[in-house]
Amino acid sequence: MLRKILPHPFLTLLLIVVWQMLVNKVTVGNLVLGAMLGLVIPLFTAPYWPNRPKLRSVPRIVEYVLIALWDICVANVQVAYVILFKSNANTHPAWIAIPLELRTPEAITVLAGTITMTPGTVSSDVSADGRSLLVHCLDAPDPDAVRDGIKARYEARLKEIFE
Repeated sequence: MLRKILPHPFLTLLLIVVWQMLVNKVTVGNLVLGAMLGLVIPLFTAPYWPNRPKLRSVPRIVEYVLIALWDICVANVQVAYVILFKSNANTHPAWIAIPLELRTPEAITVLAGTITMTPGTVSSDVSADGRSLLVHCLDAPDPDAVRDGIKARYEARLKEIFE
């Protein structure tokens, strides 16, 4: 019964939080409207998610989000430095193919989204077999280090969360 009312509890919670951040004012009316949206949207979209992912560990999810937010802040400063103080001749843009151990589409999507949200990098393509991700870096003097950093910092954690 609870699964019919809350088909995606994390999505419900996320929608409530995002609604509160959008209206930028916590009132009873805003909480009620956010809760209504958080209940109705997952109910209407549930048929489109027949094989929803199983999330393994909430503490790992929180850890991943905090690490990604920290990396986004650090990358903002790094990109500003590259733009303001490095000449074009001294930057090393690179296309990097990252071999993936992740197999679930949701985990690959989160990885690609995290890379794209981090300034200075953008996910460009996933191979047809889903075994590699093509990433462009604004400044990567050592592409192997960038690849290894993404695999260790993001992919390993996502593997624990999704698989």
